[in-house]
Amino acid sequence: MDIARQLPRLLEHGFTETSPATTKYNCIAWAAGVTDDWWWPDPMGQYYWPDSVPRVESLDAFEAAFATVGYLRTEHGELEIGMEKIAIFVVQGRPKHAARQLADGKWTSKLGRWVDITHEINGIEGTIYGSIACFLKRPIK
Repeated sequence: MDIARQLPRLLEHGFTETSPATTKYNCIAWAAGVTDDWWWPDPMGQYYWPDSVPRVESLDAFEAAFATVGYLRTEHGELEIGMEKIAIFVVQGRPKHAARQLADGKWTSKLGRWVDITHEINGIEGTIYGSIACFLKRPIK
């Protein structure tokens, strides 16, 4: 993936690659803290999706999926001591990406089948991942 071409705002805001490319997990799983499964609500059931959550690409379904691992909606993405946050990104109302906040306030993302990166929250906004639709949080375990 040509990160600079696909996600040009990362050049403005800066980013660091933090792990090599892998197909073991995607951004949704990564945001949930999972590195051994691919999370997506495909109707055929090819990928993992919580049993109690409808297999539809809607913001409500993604919020419900993250709720199964303790995340609930919050008003902002500012750093809060003792809390772990994620941001869900949408394009035309459909979820496309999720990022997780790190302890230093920066964010981490898995870029599809490619690398994981550390970045500023607005660095990945654009045509591919869209814009932030909501933030969720849970207590750090």
